[in-house]
Amino acid sequence: MSSKFNAKHTEFQAHKNIAEDASVRGIDRLKAVMSCLRTPDLGCPWDTQQSMQSLIPYTIEEAYEVAAAIAEGDENDIQGELGDLLFQVIFYAQITQEKNWYNFDDIAARAADKLIYRHPHVFSQSSSLESKATTVDEIKGQWEALKRQERANKEQDASVFADIPNNLPAMLRALKIQKRCASVGFDWDSTEPVMGKILEEVEEVREVVEQTESFENHERLQEELGDLLFAVVNLTRHLKVNPETALQLANQKFMNRFQYVEKAVRREEGDISKYSLEQLEEFWQEAKRKLKSD
Repeated sequence: MSSKFNAKHTEFQAHKNIAEDASVRGIDRLKAVMSCLRTPDLGCPWDTQQSMQSLIPYTIEEAYEVAAAIAEGDENDIQGELGDLLFQVIFYAQITQEKNWYNFDDIAARAADKLIYRHPHVFSQSSSLESKATTVDEIKGQWEALKRQERANKEQDASVFADIPNNLPAMLRALKIQKRCASVGFDWDSTEPVMGKILEEVEEVREVVEQTESFENHERLQEELGDLLFAVVNLTRHLKVNPETALQLANQKFMNRFQYVEKAVRREEGDISKYSLEQLEEFWQEAKRKLKSD
């Protein structure tokens, strides 16, 4: 055996001992597990083949699973899903360490430095912004001002949209775009004109729909519907409601009601596809009354 292989085997065994020792601090143990999984020839073939790019879908999935667990309110599930999401961060950190970029502690230290810089009302440190913020709204304004300064430091002509990820879900990206514009004063100061904009966009959609029953003008219809959705997101922002959360709740409410309809059909030993819309609507209204009272 070569000395290189022996050294790799010795390092693997050391990490394996830490990984299997339940008394070791959580983060150190998890890092040791990750190191073992990524060790070529000795670790897991699947883990050793992964790259930062291949992990992206899993990271997004784990983030949504955390959100779902929190929505359900099961503390055990939340703990498990948070662990899965943390493992994603550890995975990326292991890969960056292998590339000789930086390790997990470097990533954590940078996050700590950034948070200290963006909270001058809490930490005593030099900042480009003297903090007198005391209310939540003042703190949010201060946060955005500091982020603008960071973007300006990176690039003299940086847009307010700099560093907004292109691959964010469209609804969340719309929310982020609107917040950036609001942070520099481009925003309505009440909900009335926002609601007016929604009504205006609804009429524009109606006009396109009425032009042709077959919806041949698909691009125009898509554009107008996009404008309408963007305006609705703007209203949720003004009302301090997260549009993603609101839509998730609406999705669940719809599913609960439709599942009630399915159960009602099964009670009659029927085939749901054979029921008329009017019959299903009766069950739907019953579901609304029953589930609301529950």
